[in-house]
Amino acid sequence: MSTFSDTVRELEARLRDLEATARKTGQNLDTIISPLRAEVEKYRAQQSKTEASPSESTETPRWERVKLARTPGRPTALDYVERLCTEFHELHGDRKFGDDPALIGGPARWQGRPVMLLLQQKGRDTKSKIKRRFGSANPEGYRKAVRLMNLADRFGLPVVSLIDTQGAYPGLEAEERGQGWAIAESILRMVQLRVPAVCVVIGEGGSGGALAVGVGNRVLIQENAWYSVISPEGAASIIWKDATKAPLAAEALKLTAPDLLELGIVEEVVPEPAGGAHTDMDLAAELLGPVISRHLDELGKLSPEELKAQRAARFRALGAFTES
Repeated sequence: MSTFSDTVRELEARLRDLEATARKTGQNLDTIISPLRAEVEKYRAQQSKTEASPSESTETPRWERVKLARTPGRPTALDYVERLCTEFHELHGDRKFGDDPALIGGPARWQGRPVMLLLQQKGRDTKSKIKRRFGSANPEGYRKAVRLMNLADRFGLPVVSLIDTQGAYPGLEAEERGQGWAIAESILRMVQLRVPAVCVVIGEGGSGGALAVGVGNRVLIQENAWYSVISPEGAASIIWKDATKAPLAAEALKLTAPDLLELGIVEEVVPEPAGGAHTDMDLAAELLGPVISRHLDELGKLSPEELKAQRAARFRALGAFTES
C-alpha cells in the first residue's frame, strides 16, 4: 500500500524528470510543470505539518529510512562527483577480465584536493540501472578497486569511497569468477593503504559488497542512508522465510545512521536537506563536501604507518563485548 511519504517522493521524482527534460530539450513544459510543482509544495506543507504535530512521533522508523535511501532521484555517486569534483578521469578495467560499470573510479580533485575516487554507481534511469546492475559489482569491479588503490598508494592520493549498493552481484557468473575471493582481496588491500581513506555511505550499504570498499580510517554515513551486514529483505527471507517482513528485520538490524553512530560503526552522520537528499541535490552536495574535506585534513597529519595502525585498530574494535 502506498503511504503519504511514497506519494510525495513519486511526485518529486516526476517533477525532477520533467524539469530535466525541459532543460535538455529546450521545450516549454510550464503548463505541466507549474501545476505539478504546486501540488508538490502542497504535499510538502502537509508533511511538515504532520511531522511537527506534538501528537506524532518525531523519530523516523527504520524502514522509512531504508525507503528514503532507495528513493527515485536520490543523488548517486556521480551526481556528487559532478558537483564536488573537477578533473575526474575514470579508469576502466581490472587488467584480468573486463570493466565493471557498477564500481567505477579514478583520480580527481575533491574540492581542489587530489584524490583517488572509488564509486559504487547505481544508475539514474532504467537503462543505466540495468547496465550498472543497480550498483552490485562483479569480481572485476572489486579487482578494479584494488588496481585503483595500488595507484593511490603509488602516487600518494587519499582515497574517497562513496558506497551505495545492496550487496555484491549474486549471479552464477560472479561466483564462477571468484566473487568472495575478490571481495576479500579488496578488503585486505584497503587495510594496507598507506594513504588516508574516507568512506561515506550515501544510500545503501549492504553486506561485503559495501565493506569491500568501506575499510576507511573514517567511515561516515548520510542521514537517511543505511549500512548493514545484510539487506532487510535478505534477513527477513532467512529468518522468517518471508521477504515481506523486511520492515521487522530493519528494526532488528539497527541499520540506520543514528543506530550506527551510537554503536560506533561510523564516526559522523552527514545531514541531508529536509525530506531527504533527493529534494535538493545541490544542497546535499554542499553538506557532504566539506565534511569529507575536514576528515581528509585531519588524517593528512598522520604518517603512513599511523594511518595503517589506526585503520586496523578501528575495525578490530568493532563488535567488542564484555561478559557479565
